[in-house]
Amino acid sequence: MLARMKSLVPSTLFLSSLGRFGKVGAVLIAVYLIIVIALGFYWSAEPDAFSVTENMAQKLNSTNTPVIGAATATALIRAAETMLDKPGGYLSNDITPPGLYLDNIPNWEFGVLVQVRDLTKAFRENFSRSQSQSTEDVDLIIADPNFNVPNDSWILPASEDQYRDAIAAMESYLRRISNPSDQDGQFYARADNLSRWLTSVESRLGSLSQRLSASVGQTQASNFVAPLSGDTAQADVAVAPATARIVKTPYLQIDDVFYEARGTTWALMHFLQAVEIDFEAVLRDKNALVSVRQIIRELEASQRTVFSPVILNGGGFGLFANHSLVMANYVSRANAAIIDLRELLNQG
Repeated sequence: MLARMKSLVPSTLFLSSLGRFGKVGAVLIAVYLIIVIALGFYWSAEPDAFSVTENMAQKLNSTNTPVIGAATATALIRAAETMLDKPGGYLSNDITPPGLYLDNIPNWEFGVLVQVRDLTKAFRENFSRSQSQSTEDVDLIIADPNFNVPNDSWILPASEDQYRDAIAAMESYLRRISNPSDQDGQFYARADNLSRWLTSVESRLGSLSQRLSASVGQTQASNFVAPLSGDTAQADVAVAPATARIVKTPYLQIDDVFYEARGTTWALMHFLQAVEIDFEAVLRDKNALVSVRQIIRELEASQRTVFSPVILNGGGFGLFANHSLVMANYVSRANAAIIDLRELLNQG
């Protein structure tokens, strides 16, 4: 009996130690989950707007006076830096919690990134060149492709590293156009250059508006093929009647589209504020300043605080709000104003 009791003592001690380790492990897991959830809430906050004029003053050296093009270049740089340096950093390529399970801010980042890419392309192809046969700017040749690497690459190369290289190239371009002795760096604030960039903006906003409106489903007529007039080869082809189809954003993607639109309008709001400064002479000449300011007001309204903890998807006239339709309203109105602005710019 005594020998049997002695043999039970090590087993009891082992089970007791195992129980203590289990409790410690459970506490550590609980603490980890609390930290991850808290960080998730903190990282999910959208960045605030910034002052374009104050940002330009900070980016330029004290010895340099603001030049045409500086406001737009510094706004682009600040938008890209905010995308990378906000709380939590760049989240679109995170492979660990909490960034792994967050999707609102990564979609916000993508909306900003698309506008940064389009504006950088406009710098490279239009703003920095006097005509189509001009040589491309050496810094913008680097910035443009680096901003266009996949947004979710986490290694070899990491997206952040490529974007920071692009920011460095844009900063080099900014220094050159701000230096009176450097004749290589140029910014041409012409109506045709601005109109070309606005064409891409118009296309982006039009697509976003349709995707936001599709949160409640849209009925669209499908395409059908009709024989060409006088085409005997197709004379016997039956013409299919137009049919309707329902286009609706999947429920789990509604908040993704909403936050992509929030990022898009956040970036565009700052870019157009900068355009109002750099292209002021052109806009005054075309009587288009009011149009630009109207677009900015619509974009500012799209940035109002969302007080709901989730993006609601109520019916158009239902009991609950539909945040996507509200955002679609602001995006559509901004897009319509951009169309009017382009018409003013294209007039002689």
